[in-house]
Amino acid sequence: MDKQATRDAYGKALVELGSLYDDIVVLDADLSKSTKTFDFAKKFPDRFFNAGIAEQNMMGMAAGLAAAGKVVFASSFAIFAAGRAFEQVRNSLAYANLNVKICATHSGITVGEDGGSHQSVEDIAIMRSIPNLTVIVPSDGVSTRQALFKLYQHQGPAYLRLGRPALPLIYKDDMDFQIGHGIQLRQGHDAAIIACGAMVALALQAAEILAAEGIQLSVVDMHSIKPLDKDITVSLAMQTGAMLTAEEHSIIGGLGSAVCEVVSENYPVPVMRMGINDVFGQSGTPDELMQHYGLTVDKIVQNIHLLLKKKTK
Repeated sequence: MDKQATRDAYGKALVELGSLYDDIVVLDADLSKSTKTFDFAKKFPDRFFNAGIAEQNMMGMAAGLAAAGKVVFASSFAIFAAGRAFEQVRNSLAYANLNVKICATHSGITVGEDGGSHQSVEDIAIMRSIPNLTVIVPSDGVSTRQALFKLYQHQGPAYLRLGRPALPLIYKDDMDFQIGHGIQLRQGHDAAIIACGAMVALALQAAEILAAEGIQLSVVDMHSIKPLDKDITVSLAMQTGAMLTAEEHSIIGGLGSAVCEVVSENYPVPVMRMGINDVFGQSGTPDELMQHYGLTVDKIVQNIHLLLKKKTK
């Protein structure tokens, strides 16, 4: 299966957008080679600004440019965009409902050897809590490109969560990406897996293994964390009676929390959350870390077996 890092797809899509729309401005915080905004910078140097190692200032610059009518894409690592610049994101961007798209790369533990200080496993929770802010977590390069084009059309601030390593390409170029709508990739009646980001491809692999055991799973790519697709979430709860959420993020405040909120209020069923279990990351290769934290195909299979034992008959 072909692979592409979501940050690479982001960089290429930025150049496409810049060629189509001259109101796009891109900002970076001295990380343009890593965030992949450097291609835009080379092609459109008059519309690219390096704020230096000053993410808080970058968000203030983004606010000013957006207030002047520009559509701003501001990039840094997730740990800095969501953590260091939280106050500016909240007060300068979201409170004013400005048209700034925060495109954060190097999220989650798959940052790898940089270690826990640079592995943001809290950013979805942080950004999801801010009013007016849309939160999107694409699962492959194709959906990243589609998300970027949709976010250009979307009015208001948004957070796009991107990763460092290459991920399997799940979609074809004609996929239908809609903010606020999950994508059902597989249908089954025994249980449902709702996943985002790097966990979507793993969920599909696990579903294949379980199908050979006679267990039929629904699998949904919930790329839109906020707004969450409440309709498909409640529908899956009714159809399957048990749900597993999977994310490369803390189980506190992320996709799992969002799904539990909807399910508990509308149609309570057993929900098991897979993610980082309220601990920090550490140094290691992405594969080593995913194995260490239990974010694997085998662990999904194991958890589905445990979940089915809790299922209400």
